[in-house]
Amino acid sequence: MTLPQILSLLTLAAMMGLFLWGRFRYDVTAILALLAALAIGIVKPKDAFTGFSDDIVIIVGSALVISAAVQRSGLIESALSLIAGRVTRVRSQLVVLTASVGITSALVKNVGALAMLMPAAFQMAKKNNTSPSVFLMPMSFASLLGGLMTLVGTSPNIIVSRVREQMTGKPFGMFDYFPTGFGLLVVGMIFLRFGYRLLPRDRRAAPTMAEAIDIGAYVTEAKVASVSPAIGETVREFTARHEKEVTLTGLIRHGKRTMPRAGTALREDDVLILEGEPDVLERVIARDKLDLAGHDRDLPEASKDDDVGVSEAVIGTNSLLIGKTAQRLRLQQRYGVNLIAVSRHGKPLTRQLGETALAAGDVIVLQGPLPLLPERLRDLGALPLAQRSIRLGSSGRGWLPIVILAVAMAATAGGYVPVAVAFFAAAGLVIATGALPVREAYDHVEWPILIMLGALIPVSDSLRTTGASEIIATGLAHVAASLPPWGAVALILVAAMAVTPFLNNAATVLVMAPIAAVFAHDLGYRPEAFLIATAMGAGCDFLTPIGHQCNTLVFGPGGYRFSDYARLGAPLSLLVVLVGTPLVLWTWPLQ
Repeated sequence: MTLPQILSLLTLAAMMGLFLWGRFRYDVTAILALLAALAIGIVKPKDAFTGFSDDIVIIVGSALVISAAVQRSGLIESALSLIAGRVTRVRSQLVVLTASVGITSALVKNVGALAMLMPAAFQMAKKNNTSPSVFLMPMSFASLLGGLMTLVGTSPNIIVSRVREQMTGKPFGMFDYFPTGFGLLVVGMIFLRFGYRLLPRDRRAAPTMAEAIDIGAYVTEAKVASVSPAIGETVREFTARHEKEVTLTGLIRHGKRTMPRAGTALREDDVLILEGEPDVLERVIARDKLDLAGHDRDLPEASKDDDVGVSEAVIGTNSLLIGKTAQRLRLQQRYGVNLIAVSRHGKPLTRQLGETALAAGDVIVLQGPLPLLPERLRDLGALPLAQRSIRLGSSGRGWLPIVILAVAMAATAGGYVPVAVAFFAAAGLVIATGALPVREAYDHVEWPILIMLGALIPVSDSLRTTGASEIIATGLAHVAASLPPWGAVALILVAAMAVTPFLNNAATVLVMAPIAAVFAHDLGYRPEAFLIATAMGAGCDFLTPIGHQCNTLVFGPGGYRFSDYARLGAPLSLLVVLVGTPLVLWTWPLQ
C-alpha cells in the first residue's frame, strides 16, 4: 500500500470513530474530516467542494421540500385516516407505514416514496404522543428493501442491469428483481415489527417553536360551503369524523347564534365556531372545504399573494384592542389585517370572532402582508410571539403537490430525466405554484445534513482516487477464489454492504459490479447471481445515515444519533445476508 492509500483508510476510520463517539455534531465531524483530508493531501483543494454539487445533496434537499409540501396538503393524512382510525397501537401502525412505504418503493424511487409518506408518520406519532423516531428509521429501512423489488426502485438496480447488458447483451427486466426483493421485504417487515424496540425511546428532533410555545386551543369561525362534506352531518358525527380533535362551541344560522347540540344537523351557510389546535383547525377547514372567516375580505392592493401570511401575538395590558371587537375597530379597513383566530386561557369562546370582545392576555392570529404585520402589531399594542409555523389562514393547493411529485417520479421511472433533476424541478414547482411558501421551504431543509453530505463525499471518494478501493477489490477476489459458490455470493453481498457507507450506493455498484463480473467469469459461473447480490448489498445500507439518501432523509427529523443506525441495522443486515444469499441462488442458478 502507498502512503496516500493508508492515509485515506486512516482518515475514514478516524471519521467513523468521531461519528460513533458523538462528541461533535455530525456536520462538524464531516467538516473536520474534510479539513484533515485537505491537510494531508488525499483531497486536492480543487476537489474540496465538489461534494456540494453531487446529486445526493440535491436529492435530499429537494425531497425535504417536497415532503413539506405533501404534509401541508394534508392529503396523505386523509388517505390514511380510515386505517389510522382503526389501527391505534404503535406496532400495528408501524406495520401499516412500513408496508405502505415498502410497496410504494417498488413502483417509484424509494426516496420519493419515503418523502411522500413521512408526513403520515409525524401525524400518527403526534396522535400517540410518541416520538416520530419510532417510525422513521423502520420506514427508511423498509423503503430500501422495497426498492430492491423492481428495476426502478433504486439506482443500483438500474446500474447492475446495464452491466449485465454489457456482459450478456440482455439487461435485467422490470420484475427480474422481484423474487429476491419481495422475500427480503417480507422478512424485513417481520423483523421491524418487533425489532423497533432496539431504538432508544428518547430520540426526538430538536423541539420546534410550535412545541415550545404552549398556547391553549384557538377559536376560529368558518362557513359551511355548498361543496362541504359536512352538510347533513350531525354535530356528533362531525366531531367524531375528526376524531374529537376539534370542538364546535357555537353555531350561527341565519344570523342567529344557537347552541350546537349533538343531534343538530349542519346546513349550507352555517357559521361554525371551532376550537382546536392551529394545525387541526387548518386540516379540518381544508378537508371539509369550509370558508375561513376573513377569506373574502380584501387586503391592501400593494400586497402580493406570496407576501401574505399570519402572525401570532398576545394582547398587551395597554393595547387599544382591550374591550373592543374586531368589527368595532374595523381592523381590515383601518389596519389592513384580518383577525382569524383567538385563544383565551380557561374561557370558552362561543361568539363570532368579529363580535368577541378582546381582553389583555388573549393570543390572536392576524392575517395580512408579512412586511406590514410587525408595524400593525405595534400600533395595536400587541406583542408578537416567537416565529413558528402557523398554516391557518394561508392558502393551500390540495392535490397539486401530489401531482407534481407523481409526475417527477414517473419521469424518473421512464428514464426521461435523472432523479436529481426531477426532484429539483418538483421542489421548485411546489414553491412557484404556492403549494409551499418560500419561507416554509427554507425552514424545512435540514441544512446540517446537506453540509455533512457535501463535506463527506470528497473524503469518501479518496478511496477511489488513491487506489485503495482497487487494492480492497483485489484482496476480495483472492478470498472468493477459495470459497464455495454460496460463500462467494455471500462475500460479494457483504462487501457491497460494507463499502456503501463510504461510496454511496450508486458508486458502490460502479466499483463492485465489475469485480462481481470477474468473480463469475474466473469461477466459471453465470454472472446474474453475483450482480443481483451486488445490487442488493449496495441498496441495503442499514448501518449509517450517510450511505443512502433515505437514511439521511430521516436522520434530522428523527433526532437520531449516528450509532442508532447500527443498533437496528446490524441485526437486519445479518438477516439480509442469511436470507438473501439462498434467495439469490434459488432465483438465479450459477450454472
